[in-house]
Amino acid sequence: MSRATALWERERKAVYAYQFATARSLAEQALELIARAPADQDLLAVRIRVLVTASYADTEVGEVDRGLARLDAADRLLDDLADPVLRKELHLLSREQRGFQLIRVGRTEEGLGTLDEIADELERDLAAGVGQPSVLAILHLNRSLAHIGLGATTAADAEAERCARLVAEHDLDPIIAMKARHNQGYLAYLSGDMPTALRRYEESARICADLAPSLLPVVRLDQARAMLAAGLADEAARNLDEALPVLRKQRGGQDLAEAQVARAAAALLGGDPDAAQKRARAARDGFTKRGNRRWAAIAELAAVRAQAWSVVDTRRTPPATLVARAQRLAAELGELGLSDERALALLLATRMLLRRGEVDAARALLREVPRPRSTTPVDHRMLLRLCRAELAIETGVPRRALDEARAGLQELGEVRDRMGGMELVCGTAVHGQELGELAVRHVLDRRRPDARVLFDWLERTRAQVYRYEPLPVSLPPQVAAKAAELRYTKRAVQSARLAGRPVDRLEKQSALLEREVYQSGWSAVAVGSPRPVATLARVTGALGRRALVSFATTDGELLAVVATTDHTDLLRLGDFAEAAEQAARLHADLDVLAPDTLPPPVVDVVKASAARSAAKLDDQLLRPLLPSIGDREVVVVPTGPLYAVPWGSLPSLRGRSVVVAPSATAWLTAEESPASSGGSTLLARGPHLTGQVAEDERLLAVYPGAVLMDERSATVSAVLDSLDGAALAHLAAHGEHEPTNALFSRLELADGPLFAYEVTRLRQPPRQVVLAACELALNYVRPGDEALGYAGALLAGGVRTVVAATSRVGDAAAANAMAEYHQALADGATPARALAATIAQDPYRRPFICLGAG
Repeated sequence: MSRATALWERERKAVYAYQFATARSLAEQALELIARAPADQDLLAVRIRVLVTASYADTEVGEVDRGLARLDAADRLLDDLADPVLRKELHLLSREQRGFQLIRVGRTEEGLGTLDEIADELERDLAAGVGQPSVLAILHLNRSLAHIGLGATTAADAEAERCARLVAEHDLDPIIAMKARHNQGYLAYLSGDMPTALRRYEESARICADLAPSLLPVVRLDQARAMLAAGLADEAARNLDEALPVLRKQRGGQDLAEAQVARAAAALLGGDPDAAQKRARAARDGFTKRGNRRWAAIAELAAVRAQAWSVVDTRRTPPATLVARAQRLAAELGELGLSDERALALLLATRMLLRRGEVDAARALLREVPRPRSTTPVDHRMLLRLCRAELAIETGVPRRALDEARAGLQELGEVRDRMGGMELVCGTAVHGQELGELAVRHVLDRRRPDARVLFDWLERTRAQVYRYEPLPVSLPPQVAAKAAELRYTKRAVQSARLAGRPVDRLEKQSALLEREVYQSGWSAVAVGSPRPVATLARVTGALGRRALVSFATTDGELLAVVATTDHTDLLRLGDFAEAAEQAARLHADLDVLAPDTLPPPVVDVVKASAARSAAKLDDQLLRPLLPSIGDREVVVVPTGPLYAVPWGSLPSLRGRSVVVAPSATAWLTAEESPASSGGSTLLARGPHLTGQVAEDERLLAVYPGAVLMDERSATVSAVLDSLDGAALAHLAAHGEHEPTNALFSRLELADGPLFAYEVTRLRQPPRQVVLAACELALNYVRPGDEALGYAGALLAGGVRTVVAATSRVGDAAAANAMAEYHQALADGATPARALAATIAQDPYRRPFICLGAG
């Protein structure tokens, strides 16, 4: 008896740890031991418990029929139990397990019905002091799961709340409450409340790390789903790539296959439809093996979506067989009660029919698509708008197409307003990218394209992150502690590298901490109220003697809209790939040119190469615009790779005041921000600089009352304190741009890195920040032309003007340039004019730009 009970206890723990193969092995050992022992009531009860537990392990590894057969066997043994109380307890336990397993294999209504049958009985027993409260708590947890699967969000939330309340009342296993709160996080995800969803998931992850590490992969899976909704494909892929090997090791059939579906979605969002199809088919095979028709159909939909995207994106004619496959799948999904999924399959088929020229069939199919529900994913809603718009164009009603695009982007904006931090707002742009491109293409396809209309559409589709009011937020204590640990680890990595010691372990620790702080920040950081998108009238009214040049690209062609107080012009500038190539060449040349100790002959050769690239860029990007620009100062809104261009180095702009902004809205926001008087000046120097920078006597002569910090006193906390409320901050420190994680771009200070996200939390950000070293003007450009980097984060956080370099810059070159720049400021020049005069002295070794307001 004692050996059999011990084996069952180990089996149960193995199941809770997702070690299903181990659990099944222990179950067989226990059953064999019981079979050899004399008949006994106590052993009979243990045998039933072993069968019930083993049924779950069987189901999770895909042997669903065997798992349900184990429950049948357990039920047949119940009549042999003499104790009526024990018989009833084990009967309810078996029924609850059956209901849960039916839910897990996609027979959701049947499973929920099984749970509903025993719910009242469990409630009455507990009220009478009979039975285990944990059984009732888990029943509410599983009913919550079932209601989520059926889209009954209110009922799901109520069940999760009942579960959590029972855990608190009876001091039950905290993991049960964690799962309930996790379900509520999933409900927040369904409703579009990503900060709440991600906060719940982070709480789940922390609890699992302490109490149940085996559950972490499931938490990572749900986190990835929320990240995909926010357009963060790379981040979601990293989460899933971490979870998948563990799930394979655990042989977690259902969760493994669900993770494969999510990984397919991440691959497709990241632009790899072939990988998406491969992942989706592997998931489909896994679900089919388990007998889970619902999820097998969902996985098949992911595969069809990837194939349809590949065909449509490459402008090929979709094969009729693929259209028919999508339509058959829509019928199957409808039979399975999967409304949103059926709608998506119909939309995929509609779009392919339009590409085949079968307009009447597409119109008929589109009529079958139901209205979106409150929980319908945002990407599904955008695809519906896109199909309506494409149908309108095909049927000769272009105004209706633009109405759909306008309404879709407004709807997406409302989703963004609930997203929270800058990266979430930024990432969401991907879902509206095709709608925006359709509108731009349609405007350009007109016989006489209207530059003013095109300007309005470009502003609707780009750089939305910069239109939110800055909202300083303090980090929660646990996140702040992790951020401090991250700073220490980053500093340790740098010290070890300089000393020639191994850094692999420290770098892994740093990456782990960075992800934890970064993801926690999504739910801790909020954006303020959205400002309206700038209209052309407002922009031209603020330009004065300036011209705004907004670059854009469509179908491989580069365009520019030039707006002045007098006119708005549209110019076509040729092959975008050629401009991108020359921009990359110029950037590479300037990086090579950066070291102060470069031999003069090498300097001459590289400068000549840079001059050739600059001239070619100038010929393509600027010379055609000169008749429209005249001698005006210029505001440049780049696109894609053009964010890396040092505009003041191009011949046509040399010596001319140039301001760079991620959108006209961002420029107007900075331009109209109050230019408050007063405030201190900060001159701070980081470690490991070789030239005279912050404490150069020329800067001290310009700012005799400045707050001065050298490489020892310029700590993160000291610099942040001085930045708050400053008029001007000159930060001479080496830094590093983080291309896939812009808010973690950093400046190296005395005690470690100053991260971009920390500066964005200042209550009164400085009016102007000068980043006097390194290439921190660079941005990571997300789909939708959403650019965010160290300088961009400062602008979004309320800094009015940022001066920074787009390429590497030598310490001595930076020191000389900045001395001249600050003297020009002191003499009364605006930042953009002062910088233009400074760059003109040595255009290829001073790759600085002025961002924001000039």
